[in-house]
Amino acid sequence: MSPITPQLFEFLSDLSVNNRRDWFKANKGRYDSDVLDPSVELVSQLVQPLAKLAPMLLAAPKRHGGSVMRIYKDTRFSRDKTPYKTAVGISFRHEADGTIHAPGVYLHLDPRASFLGVGCWRPQRSALVAIRSAIEEHPAGWKRCVTNKRFRQHFELAGDSLQTAPRGIPRDHPQIQDLRRIDFIGTAPLEISEICAPDFVDQLKTQVKAAKPFMTFLCDALNVPY
Repeated sequence: MSPITPQLFEFLSDLSVNNRRDWFKANKGRYDSDVLDPSVELVSQLVQPLAKLAPMLLAAPKRHGGSVMRIYKDTRFSRDKTPYKTAVGISFRHEADGTIHAPGVYLHLDPRASFLGVGCWRPQRSALVAIRSAIEEHPAGWKRCVTNKRFRQHFELAGDSLQTAPRGIPRDHPQIQDLRRIDFIGTAPLEISEICAPDFVDQLKTQVKAAKPFMTFLCDALNVPY
């Protein structure tokens, strides 16, 4: 059974209109029982599957400091001073680099739009150069992984791109559309009914498996195992 229930999304919806410390404090019990504990349990159910499907990705089922990201926002440099995130982020990060910029899998639970993401979000400069170089040097391999039937069945390429060609790359380069990317991610939208369904963990396993050629290409580009 999926540990995620509609109550998780109900809490997040309520939080979005009551994003205040006093409200959250009064409803902390709901957050723990309906959001945090089920999210940690979901990670726990994915430990063994990920160990087989993507052994370099870390599934850490902990209430603090694990795969489930903090709900508390860092508002120091943000115009939006509301203190809490209104979505749950669950990140399965690469063992070689524990930042959110390394190749990984990310689950976003949001009443407005949930999704599963795979790949590299905003890779750091050296990683960005390495991925672009791999696409230039192995265009056929890149095309195979992003047009793979199983990958396209679940994922669409997403993320932001530069408005023009990166420095040193001609504007008429055959792979310019992909070389302009600053995110190398695939996303699969998820309905609340899917997330709360009994077979949700099996669905995630199928999607992670379908992403393997894409993830392998990115990891190879960065010279890390997948």
